[in-house]
Amino acid sequence: QLQLVESGGGLVQPGGSLRLSCAASGFTSDYYNIGWFRQAPGKEREGVSCISSGDDRTNYADPVKGRFTISRDNAKNTVYLQMNSLKPEDTAVYYCAAYPSWFRLCQLSHSGYNYWGQGTQVTVSS
Repeated sequence: QLQLVESGGGLVQPGGSLRLSCAASGFTSDYYNIGWFRQAPGKEREGVSCISSGDDRTNYADPVKGRFTISRDNAKNTVYLQMNSLKPEDTAVYYCAAYPSWFRLCQLSHSGYNYWGQGTQVTVSS
């Protein structure tokens, strides 16, 4: 059974850092584009970052460029989101998602993703 499990969320002060993990099971994540999305209360789900299969090309939403870094460890079947210089507006539930692909640039639109994790809460507050 294909499954994605996020971890690493928590409470952090503004300017702090967190690293989220997305562990895949039931499939080989190397052959999937993996994305990170977030949803704050009362807001639409938005794409944050994604990483492509085959060549690991990445894509970032403008609000997180220069602060967040996505990476993957195929040996561990895990994708990471390193979040630095966190701001209160980064507060949200963060989800990882996947869709099968090969050597095609990943997309930040959530509509194309087939598989989703349950989410992890990130709260940035002093």
